[in-house]
Amino acid sequence: MYKSVGLLLLAVTLAAATHYFKEEVYQQQFSQFIQQYNKKYSQETLFYRYNVFKTNVDKIHRHNKGNFNFTLGMNIFGDLSFEEFHATHTGYNHIDNSHLRSKNGPAHSHSHVAAPPASIDWRTKGAVTPVKDQQQCGSCWAFSATGSMEGAYFLSKKKLNSLSEQQLVDCSQAQGNEGCNGGLMDQAFEYVIANGGLASEDSYPYTAMDGDCMNPLPASVSTISSYTDVPANNDAALQAAVALGPVSVAIEADQESFQFYKSGVFSDPSCGTALDHGVLAVGYGTQGSAGYWIVKNSWGASWGDSGYILMARKTGSGECGINMAASYPVV
Repeated sequence: MYKSVGLLLLAVTLAAATHYFKEEVYQQQFSQFIQQYNKKYSQETLFYRYNVFKTNVDKIHRHNKGNFNFTLGMNIFGDLSFEEFHATHTGYNHIDNSHLRSKNGPAHSHSHVAAPPASIDWRTKGAVTPVKDQQQCGSCWAFSATGSMEGAYFLSKKKLNSLSEQQLVDCSQAQGNEGCNGGLMDQAFEYVIANGGLASEDSYPYTAMDGDCMNPLPASVSTISSYTDVPANNDAALQAAVALGPVSVAIEADQESFQFYKSGVFSDPSCGTALDHGVLAVGYGTQGSAGYWIVKNSWGASWGDSGYILMARKTGSGECGINMAASYPVV
């Protein structure tokens, strides 16, 4: 197959364009990309995917030549345009529920943390499950919610259960979630409270598509009693919350640099507050003079820094709106 791919690419005369590398270099990289990620294309789509790949190689190279605190790198999404990628790998349905959130603020614990530690990483304390992959389903909200519930249950019961995102995708429509078409972490918490718990990943496995709610449901392995909304646009409040455990957060992920983030502290002045992606803050720290959040994503371990991104800490709404809609469950 790879020989025929190479012959087809060599036979194509490309339209005039400015690229960083010679054609044979792109072709070699594309062949390696196909093998590494076991990609399969029809003859009708091969040339389109190759051109998308070339464009992405150029984006990565151009960024890494610039003056940024973070680097980009090729990954499994290299044959997707950013529009294709963003349409299938987010799913946070932002609504203005600021009034309800203000009524569900920190009535306990984290509002009384007088001096949070200078840094913390809940991964090193056993409170975080391995990185998961939502695939081409807008279920980020479910992964963010299970992540904070997994952490809260571990910190309360000293047992780390990997929880079922698929149960949330299939069963929480009554709370306002729309499966692969998006949802909210708070609405996921509402479902778990109403249902009396959530099943394990093994007993209700992820399919990356909408399905019928399993009947009867598997036994729940984790429960929560309530959840708390962190005061919006307050970096110190989010720090105090993360000092107690992993926290569900929403961000704006419609920046092209998100697709190929690799390392460093992410800070992009074009990143705003149009929240569209649910992720999990699992710690914070500093790199040089730059403060950052440690954020667990749900795009698989081949994305980013083994599935994670360091996002710059800022006052107000925060980098990409990370301070705007944080919440965490209470066991």
